[in-house]
Amino acid sequence: MRLFQYLSQWKSKAKDGIQQSLLIAKFLCLLHVTNNYVFSPVMVYGPSMLPTLNLTGDVLLVEHLSPLLDKLGPGDVILVRSPDNPRKTVTKRIIGMEGDTVTFLADPSRSDRYISLKVPKGHVWIQGDNIFASKDSRQLGPIPCGLILGKVLYRVWPPEGFGSL
Repeated sequence: MRLFQYLSQWKSKAKDGIQQSLLIAKFLCLLHVTNNYVFSPVMVYGPSMLPTLNLTGDVLLVEHLSPLLDKLGPGDVILVRSPDNPRKTVTKRIIGMEGDTVTFLADPSRSDRYISLKVPKGHVWIQGDNIFASKDSRQLGPIPCGLILGKVLYRVWPPEGFGSL
């Protein structure tokens, strides 16, 4: 008799443990899906987006649905996988979409020579806001849309810079 009471106690405790484990697993799955496919916080730093973003770093909220739904346009600040180093991501502004003709300074620190070209299908033209310290489409050429990871929605850190970009 005692054995049955003892086993029924463990059965209810095991059932509670399994339910708690399943709840934690569901939460972690939701967190993974949200972080990778909906929106995520990203730390960015460097001089290429001065004065829009700080040299010492900002935390940005990036949403990942706009590139999939073709809801990007000129002026949007985006997060892009670097064509040079796939382990690195860069934050730049879209200057031109496919089919647009863009005109840009070839090398702003050395000459005033402008170049015009048409952005090919499936590509975007990106540039940093600080053209003197940015490695962007002027050096790399048009960027494939498949390298776009997301659109920046808000700056969440530092607090004095909180808001949309």
